[in-house]
Amino acid sequence: MSSNPVAVTVASLMPRAKEELTELVAFKSVADFDQFPREESEAAARWIADALTAEGFQDVALLDTPDGTQSVYGFLPGPEGAKTVLLYAHYDVQPPLDEAGWTTPPFELTERDGRWYGRGAADCKGGVIMHLLALRALKANGGVPVHVKIIVEGSEEQGTGGLERYAEEHPDLLTADTVVIGDAGNFRAGLPTVTTTLRGMTLVRVRIDTLEGNLHSGQFGGAAPDALAALVRVLDSLRAEDGSTTVDGLTGDSVWQGIQYDEEQFRKDAKVLDGVQLIGSGTVADRIWARPAVTVLGIDCPPVVGATPSVQANARALLSLRVPPGVDAAKATELLRAHVESHTPWGARVTVEQIGQGQAFRADPASPAYQAMADAMAVAYPGEEMQYAGQGGSIPLCNTLAALYPKAEILLIGLSEPEAQIHAVNESVSPDELERLSVAEALFLRNYAGGVA
Repeated sequence: MSSNPVAVTVASLMPRAKEELTELVAFKSVADFDQFPREESEAAARWIADALTAEGFQDVALLDTPDGTQSVYGFLPGPEGAKTVLLYAHYDVQPPLDEAGWTTPPFELTERDGRWYGRGAADCKGGVIMHLLALRALKANGGVPVHVKIIVEGSEEQGTGGLERYAEEHPDLLTADTVVIGDAGNFRAGLPTVTTTLRGMTLVRVRIDTLEGNLHSGQFGGAAPDALAALVRVLDSLRAEDGSTTVDGLTGDSVWQGIQYDEEQFRKDAKVLDGVQLIGSGTVADRIWARPAVTVLGIDCPPVVGATPSVQANARALLSLRVPPGVDAAKATELLRAHVESHTPWGARVTVEQIGQGQAFRADPASPAYQAMADAMAVAYPGEEMQYAGQGGSIPLCNTLAALYPKAEILLIGLSEPEAQIHAVNESVSPDELERLSVAEALFLRNYAGGVA
């Protein structure tokens, strides 16, 4: 790290940052209250509200959003006449999945091999700490030169749209000249990157029914329609022979024009087993940033252990469809619904229930805020030029903010580089990335206000 005063201050704050991230990761703040206690999420929200209050934020509030979760808001006034910057992160996390697959407990931040492991360490509790570090560094070096609003969402991972609807109902709350979304990541660790596109998402639950109840497979198998077999047929219809997503009526041939993703590096990042092929066609960047991708997230069916010789009367699956920029998520949902219905065999009864949805996003990298960020990144990452990349994931709030505040510039940065393994077991954050990106954000705020890095 350079001898820049802001960088020196951030470096001195890193032990405190680790302590705070340890406290924040300890909350089991999964916003699925059928699986995890609501109290865990509410406690995490209070922790963030207390941290904002301690930093001098005004109007700190726990916002009860329409999906039954809480987002945290605060306002830190800057100099009179200054620009306003909105900082975003989320404190809800994905479930830990198979806890036995974690080397260390998922809700205990653990240092190992130069990284900090824990659910949410990178996605996106680390983003909360990043914002705090940047503001503290500025306060220690002349003050924060802009008005700062901060919003920390409580249900981003669930895609239930609570904060989007709250923002639409309170359009004055999050107004800003520029928005910094701290929920993306560098293309690789050490390479400063802003994300300029996000795929949208639709989440649906498919249920197939064929019988009034399960039947003995010896007595009825061969003629009685098997709901699980019907579901397998439907799921198979969503993939071409090469693994490309095939939803009737949904185009899948767009090309990514920005930074490319080397195939061997992708195999390494994705930990693809030796001999197993990648799926889809086109470049890797085409496949993960510019084209639709369907994923079977879960299936309800009997487990192998304890299974009985039965023809299944019903079966369910949870499907995620990632939607590239330029495709309306609502239209994609209807195409997916129609595809499932038309490909369900044997006259089986099928229902498709939408669970969540978010639009794709495309930013304008030619805006002044991007130059301010590029200059800041050059100091935080000496010798590296800021890159522009896409992201296969979704952040539904981006399009809501873009629609509410069409003049606002939106930048996406964050800690979710490939080694972080977000959403998987053994999620981790690089403390070096946390340090550098905190410096970059602080210097960006100074640059954007018209100061000197």
